[in-house]
Amino acid sequence: MAKVKYGANSIVADLEKYSKDIDKWVKKGIAKTTMKIYNTAVALAPVDQGFLKESIDFRFENGGLTGVVNVGASYSLYVEYGTGIYATKGSRAKKIPWSYKDPKTGQWITTKGQAPQPFWNPALDAGRKTFEAYFN
Repeated sequence: MAKVKYGANSIVADLEKYSKDIDKWVKKGIAKTTMKIYNTAVALAPVDQGFLKESIDFRFENGGLTGVVNVGASYSLYVEYGTGIYATKGSRAKKIPWSYKDPKTGQWITTKGQAPQPFWNPALDAGRKTFEAYFN
């Protein structure tokens, strides 16, 4: 595609430099926000065997204009919101307490659930504050 220039060449050069500076500034804000979410989630993630904390990762896409933080542990939702009588969202526990058979030991275990241990939503809140402070 042809580049159309209006005005003095120095103005065009200044505008191109300004565009590159804005791009760097935006990427820095995205990186700061992404790292704030990642670091906060890792710091707040409860540790039993450490898999939840280790399953949290981040990456940058779209040339640094998109930051992605991922929690890979399949049970992270239960840790975040709790289960059974302690669940803050979506518990389908009909009978409390309930029993289940441990697949490893074969023993029956009775539980009322587990209390929530939020790590993800506080991390998102911290990231939102970082984003707003940077881009406002």
